[in-house]
Amino acid sequence: MTTAPVQIEPVPVAMDTASIVPALPGVPETVLAESYAICHDVVSTRARNFYYGLRLTPEPRRSAVYAIYAWMRAGDDAADAHCDPAQQRIALHAFHEQSREVLSGRVDTSRPSMWLAFAATVQSYQLSRTHLDEMLAGLEEDLTHAQYETDAMLDRYCHRVASTVGLVCVQIWGLRPRVSPGDAAAVPRLAERRGLAFQLTNILRDFREDLDGSPSRVYLSRESFARAGLTPAELRAWSDPERCRRYVLEQAARAKAHFEASAPLDGLIDPGCRPTIWAMTRIYEGLLDQIIADPARVVGAKRIRLASWKKAAIAVRAMLASRR
Repeated sequence: MTTAPVQIEPVPVAMDTASIVPALPGVPETVLAESYAICHDVVSTRARNFYYGLRLTPEPRRSAVYAIYAWMRAGDDAADAHCDPAQQRIALHAFHEQSREVLSGRVDTSRPSMWLAFAATVQSYQLSRTHLDEMLAGLEEDLTHAQYETDAMLDRYCHRVASTVGLVCVQIWGLRPRVSPGDAAAVPRLAERRGLAFQLTNILRDFREDLDGSPSRVYLSRESFARAGLTPAELRAWSDPERCRRYVLEQAARAKAHFEASAPLDGLIDPGCRPTIWAMTRIYEGLLDQIIADPARVVGAKRIRLASWKKAAIAVRAMLASRR
């Protein structure tokens, strides 16, 4: 079934971002360096799959991407610090307001913090405020989540929580030299589809955990379950193995199609940052391949993951390929 494409702000992507050195007026280099170090610590301890790819990014773009991740993680943590939904919304609203203050140029420059690195990254790379606002909208949507009626509504959610991250990362990574105007114009849509592929893979991998959690959540759409003649509870119980298998493979095929359609993106990214996107994509495709090989794993007791040595091996391959 086809769905209407998500509308993306046509933000131009710079060819050369390698020469940008993030800075913030009135902030000494030493203080900003400490702020970026705080972001690095967040990524190295919390990013799991992403860290293996992100650390391949050359500096200073590596620290810039770390700052975006640390900002998003701070938003998640603001909401997760409270069990009561009303308090979660209050905390997330406060985080939104602080983000908008920082984006407006009002940030405490007296001491190192994640906010300084975030502000320097946004200003130095001229990141799209629309993409950042949609990231914030995605965090809020997760608090009030109800099962999506259609695949198109699910895609909108995936855009907010995943594709926007890819769109911002591409603005930081930049494009390879001598990209044609036509190819450059295609980059946002390719990044959009890569984000959809990542998030749909996440949703399949986490189906059991999300359904069994408190509050219980189902991200896969009602229309997709209706097409299969299933309910989320029946899928969780694997009550009709063949029907359940076909359903999971149908959803996996959606993610696979986005991976395949976005394949040209890797060749358009600046060569210095290409290992990053290649490694992250291989890791997520590895997760999806496990689901395709054994669809029942989405309801199994053991979380679907790639072993650390496999992720490290992917990172090494990406690094070696970049040196050829």
